[in-house]
Amino acid sequence: MGSTDGQVSPQPTTAYGAHAKKRKAGDDAEEAVSPVPVVGPFGMLTSTAHGREPDALRQARVDLAACYRMLDRLGLNEGIDNHLTVMVPGTRDRFLCISYGLAWSEVTASNLLLLNEAGEVLAGSGCPDPTAFFIHSRIHKAHPHATAILHTHMPQATALCCLEDMELKMINQNAARFYDEIAYDDDYNGLVLGQAEGDRMAKAMGSKRVLMHQNHGVITTGDSVAEAFDELYYLERAAQVQNLAYATGRPLKFINPDCLGEYKANVNKFRGCWADSHFAAQKRILFKTPGYADFAS
Repeated sequence: MGSTDGQVSPQPTTAYGAHAKKRKAGDDAEEAVSPVPVVGPFGMLTSTAHGREPDALRQARVDLAACYRMLDRLGLNEGIDNHLTVMVPGTRDRFLCISYGLAWSEVTASNLLLLNEAGEVLAGSGCPDPTAFFIHSRIHKAHPHATAILHTHMPQATALCCLEDMELKMINQNAARFYDEIAYDDDYNGLVLGQAEGDRMAKAMGSKRVLMHQNHGVITTGDSVAEAFDELYYLERAAQVQNLAYATGRPLKFINPDCLGEYKANVNKFRGCWADSHFAAQKRILFKTPGYADFAS
C-alpha cells in the first residue's frame, strides 16, 4: 500500500501476524497460514499459530483466558477447581474450557481446551474436570443466555448458599440488579458426575441468569464472557454487603419494591455496555499487573 510521502505503509496484519486479506464468501475460515509469532504489550507472545482460527474464536479464547486471570487476581477462584466456559461463536455444540490441573493464573488463550458436546477434546492438551463438562454442557444446551457460564465457590456468595435461607435480599443497589434474576437450587447431591444431574441443575436454573446452589456455590451466565463476569463480580459484592449487614445483628432495611422494577429495566437496557466497559477496564489492569499480562498468549 502506498502513501503520499512516497514511503510504503505496512500492510495490515491479522492477530496471527499474517498479512490481512479480504475474505470472499465461501472462504475457508480455517485456512492455514504460516506460523508467525506476534509480540504484544509488555513483550508478551500473543500467538504462535500453526493455522488461523476464525477471528471470533480467537477473541473468545482471549476473553475467557482474561476472565480466568481476573477472577484469580480477585481471589474468586478455588485452587484448581471451579470452571468457566464459553461457546464457540456460531455453534451450539462446542465450547472452550480450562484443562484440569491448571492454576487459573496459568490459563492462556492458547492452552484452553476446545470440547464438543460429547466431551471429546478437539483441540488442546489435557482433559476437562468431569464436573465442568456435566454442568456446563447441559446448561449451554438449555439456557437462552448461556453463551458464557462461570461457576465458582467464591466466598461471600457461597456463604449465603450455606444458610437455610440463602436468598439474596434486596437491601442494596448491587442486589437490585439481580431482582427476579436468581434461581435457588436447594437440592445438593454431591459431585456432578453425570448428565442427569447436569440436566437437573439446568432445569432448576431455567432462564435465570444466576443459580445459587445450596451447600455448593454459584453459576452466572451471559450473552458474552463480559456479561457473565459482570454478573459474578456484582453478585459477590452484593453478597458481601448482605453478610456484613447480617453481622450487625440489626434488622435489614429493604429497598422499596416500587423501585426494583424500574431499576431492573435499566439493568436490562444497559447490561451489555456496562459489562463491556467493566471487562475492558479489568483487562487493562491485567496488562499492568506482573504475572497476568500474558493471558492472550
